[in-house]
Amino acid sequence: MSQVTYVTEEGLKKLKEELHFLKTKERSSISKQIAEARDKGDLSENAEYDAAKEAQGLLELKISKLEEVVSTARIVDETQMDISKVMILTKVTIKNVKNNQKMTYQLVPENEADLKAAKISINSPIAKGLMGKKVGELVDVIVPSGIVKFEIIEISR
Repeated sequence: MSQVTYVTEEGLKKLKEELHFLKTKERSSISKQIAEARDKGDLSENAEYDAAKEAQGLLELKISKLEEVVSTARIVDETQMDISKVMILTKVTIKNVKNNQKMTYQLVPENEADLKAAKISINSPIAKGLMGKKVGELVDVIVPSGIVKFEIIEISR
């Protein structure tokens, strides 16, 4: 049984575009590479042919996984979200209790994470520690460097 993948409408659109690109452009490109390698003669000692066939196998695996993600994707509507607690797609402002540094992150699905845009995966240690918490709560988050205590300052859309 497949696991449901929660995505934004924008995220689903990007997944579908990537899938379309892989099926149309990449497949034909690899087919050409295989044909060119086949034309060079003996396939038993043809490294180019072997490499192209391996690339084809990897591409088909990637396409298969992407198709599964798209087929199990469920769009999360940000406007219907309860912002009384931290959950997927909420923006949360937190303060590191030790150094008083404030940070704001949006919790997003794994495939939409972008640290430069302050979007962190719901599977990250910080997001896991914040999930379900409310404004004013103190949270101990286990990160690679140890345990960090955060205070939840604000939750928004």
